[in-house]
Amino acid sequence: SSGGITTAAAARELPIRLTESGPAAGALVGGYYGDLTGVRNVIAFDMGGTTAKICLINDGKPDGANTVEVARVRRFKKGSGLPLKVPVIEMIEIGAGGGSIARVDNLGLLKVGPDSAGANPGPACYGLGGSEPTVTDADLVLGYLDSDFFLGGELRLDRAAAERAIAERVARPLGVDLVAAALGIHDVVNDTMATATRIHIAERGRDPRRYDLMAFGGAGPVHAYELARLLKLRRVVAPLRAGALSALGLLAAPLAVNLAQAYVGRLDRLDWAHVDRLYDDMEKRASDLLLRAGARREEIVLRRTADLRYVGQGHEVIVPVLGGRLSAQSRTALEETFAETYRQLYDRHLTDVPVEALNWRLHGATPPPRVDVTFTGGDAGTEGRGDAGTQRRGDAETRRPGDTGTGGRGDARKGERAVYFGAAKDYLRTPVYDRYALRPGDHLSGPAVVEERESTLLIGPGGRAVVDDYLNLIVEVVL
Repeated sequence: SSGGITTAAAARELPIRLTESGPAAGALVGGYYGDLTGVRNVIAFDMGGTTAKICLINDGKPDGANTVEVARVRRFKKGSGLPLKVPVIEMIEIGAGGGSIARVDNLGLLKVGPDSAGANPGPACYGLGGSEPTVTDADLVLGYLDSDFFLGGELRLDRAAAERAIAERVARPLGVDLVAAALGIHDVVNDTMATATRIHIAERGRDPRRYDLMAFGGAGPVHAYELARLLKLRRVVAPLRAGALSALGLLAAPLAVNLAQAYVGRLDRLDWAHVDRLYDDMEKRASDLLLRAGARREEIVLRRTADLRYVGQGHEVIVPVLGGRLSAQSRTALEETFAETYRQLYDRHLTDVPVEALNWRLHGATPPPRVDVTFTGGDAGTEGRGDAGTQRRGDAETRRPGDTGTGGRGDARKGERAVYFGAAKDYLRTPVYDRYALRPGDHLSGPAVVEERESTLLIGPGGRAVVDDYLNLIVEVVL
């Protein structure tokens, strides 16, 4: 759950640490692709069929926490579940996905989610018996999705069923037309995600304008452009194979171990020799586990932290602890580090309140494996797959997607269709591109739709995009 690969033996001993391992893989992808594209501060945005997950990547590393809540009575209600004191990658989960159900409440207001139609029966347009209008139904009516190319054509969407569900359950109760109802569903789910993201960022004392949005998951690229615009973000990074990208996080995860020892006390009253013994024991245990997992001793990196707070507080701050032997002289440096960390989080710190420690932690890891996803000139469209191989950068010819270019499949433009954009307040004839036919250096101008098997990327009017060496689409957002 904290973003590292462990051994089978360690997993059997402490299976609780695997609780959030799936979402952690998605967060690791955000950091990995941020590093590839030279973006150190990223909002990793993973939107699937049921939920959207947001994780902040700061200076290339996902935010971490030492507790997670599970088994909630109300899934998206904080405090309604059981807290687990285990290291995790910190993220928020929002009841917003392609299957989120739209409805009109007793006050006559349009609501979307958190309840979901799931995969079965799924949205009305799936034709599997679902009758509730969902986000996917709205996206289909607005022209964002191609009914003949969903999952690469494996599932044909029923536009008429989507229109009936939205008309009966949303448009008629609100007294609006079909398009207004579909746009309302799309806007509400985007506003829900934007509001939750703003709160999450503000609670950590950070400026959202410092971040780029990285979109993946089946529904993420469809909503990324508008979400970025609502958050005042200027750039969206859209990797290839967005619908299955979290799996790559498992390949990009380092060998890692997290250990902790409780020793509570004010810093001015601690037995520093005891703290040294705690760290000596944890460092030995961490090194032994990583060596058994196949690490080389010289590549192991050990990082110390401590959970500190002002005396009387109920929440702790994670603070780095310098390596080497600790002594009474270490107290001043640790208090200064705590004060600076606290100030960065809350824009203030106290000078007349003592600081106390609760837990002493150690993170041991090896460097993450190098997964090469550089385009090598092969056919990225073969059965929906792309080529990943020997790195070759800087030799891509800049061209328009209507040109052929070395290694390309010809014209990447598949055609065009009517797509509704809120900024234009109308349907626009919009070019549709085959994601697998795009090559490094290709440029697109919005409005545009870019399709791949597992997902669809929407680029708004005035937006611009370029394909980089890794086949990411780097989208400039018009605010």
